Amino acid sequence: MDLSGPDAIDKAIAAGIDLDGSPLPEAMLGLYNDVMDKEGQRKRSGVRKSMRNRVVRTGAKHFDQETLNQRLIEAGWDGLKEKEIAFFYG
Repeated sequence: MDLSGPDAIDKAIAAGIDLDGSPLPEAMLGLYNDVMDKEGQRKRSGVRKSMRNRVVRTGAKHFDQETLNQRLIEAGWDGLKEKEIAFFYG
């Protein structure tokens, strides 16, 4: 199984294995699935807001604060908020 790319985690969870091939504990899978089922039923506030949240959450792993802030602004979103800076860069 190819466990690379943006959906690698989802593929591994569906297969019940960690990225190193070891099995995931049933209790962890059960809790994860319960939470994701509830999340799947939650009403959404908008695509742009969700996109921005994903960009910030993932972008903070790949860009320094100044670069991510500038890229957000250039894309038409608000720049990084203080709480995001504190959480991802603090």
